[in-house]
Amino acid sequence: MTPHGRAGDSLPIGTASVRRLATRLSKLAWVALVGVAAFNTVSAIGGAIAMLFTNGLGMPRALLVGSPFASFVVPAVLLLAVVGGTQAVAAVLLLLRRPSALCWATFAGFTMVTWILVETAIIRGFGLLQALYYLTGVAELVLVFALLGIVSWMPRVGRAGEYERASAAHG
Repeated sequence: MTPHGRAGDSLPIGTASVRRLATRLSKLAWVALVGVAAFNTVSAIGGAIAMLFTNGLGMPRALLVGSPFASFVVPAVLLLAVVGGTQAVAAVLLLLRRPSALCWATFAGFTMVTWILVETAIIRGFGLLQALYYLTGVAELVLVFALLGIVSWMPRVGRAGEYERASAAHG
């Protein structure tokens, strides 16, 4: 038994408490999303530049056999422009809190996931770095979904009264 009823019963949480929790979670998710986008930006741009100046970071050209690429130059330019570019735009728009930031973060997340899937198909292998960057792309998508209120484990913070109206409507 607990002081508030049967064992296992949870305390009723007031609307103000839920709003404070939702606001904190939203701020944390926003900061995490900015961090992931910034990390991906630096990684993609840095990796692309390193690939260009080191002829593929020492990777054997045999990895490109059967691919449309004769060298690592085109993949490096694509990594720089497509992955680094979308991640950079997302990171900047998130920092500036622009209305289109979550759209760009979604696009950047899907771009990262797609890049890794295509890369693993071309090199016919999957390693620790591919796993890391695949997960960062997935993390971006999950954080965007959380901020949009699409995932059930994070309450959405909206305009004043929105939570209260939704709570009243659902009993």
